[in-house]
Amino acid sequence: MSPIRQVQVTFDCAEPERVARFWCEVLGYVVPPPPEGFESWAAFERSLPVERQGAAFVCMDPTGAGPRMYFQRVPEGKVVKNRVHLDVRVGTGLVGEERLAVLEAECARLVALGARRERLLRADGENESCIVMQDVEGNEFCLD
Repeated sequence: MSPIRQVQVTFDCAEPERVARFWCEVLGYVVPPPPEGFESWAAFERSLPVERQGAAFVCMDPTGAGPRMYFQRVPEGKVVKNRVHLDVRVGTGLVGEERLAVLEAECARLVALGARRERLLRADGENESCIVMQDVEGNEFCLD
């Protein structure tokens, strides 16, 4: 059996492009080029049946190191806590007040993009501090 070499992170959401563009800003990801034969993603969308327009959007790490992220429209809204979430690693290697300052600065940047701060989890001797947040559609993630 060969090892799996890549994963894609998929988000169920109401507005795929809006959520994808938020995560592009968070992670420094980009929207890939439109399919061959289309000048833009808007032109590609117009070629689809009305019911499929806006149904999905993709973003990717421009270096190819991180996973591709796929956002798909679903009819139901989010009703419970995520079973899986992303940890956005902005404070790796930092501790104490230095770590908190980096986390708070990134939190402020993401709130300006439409994220919502939930709570600060302070270092407890086993885990270092992190900030629990929600993206533009309420999906939980942590600034770690």
